[in-house]
Amino acid sequence: MILRKMATAATALALVSAPIAATAAEGEQRAAAPAGETSEMGGSPILAVLAAVLIGVGIYIAVDGDDDDPISV
Repeated sequence: MILRKMATAATALALVSAPIAATAAEGEQRAAAPAGETSEMGGSPILAVLAAVLIGVGIYIAVDGDDDDPISV
């Protein structure tokens, strides 16, 4: 029982200390590099409209007042 508790405590300590050790090992702060070119995967307004329509249809189907009578009485 004590061995299990010690293993759990050691695992928790490792999970807590890993980010701290990684930050300390990094040393210098890295600077962000400027982007050379912009991405060519720009969003299309047609896709945005299609997504909005699909979301609207999904909401309509979800809240539709489908008042079917139950089969069993």
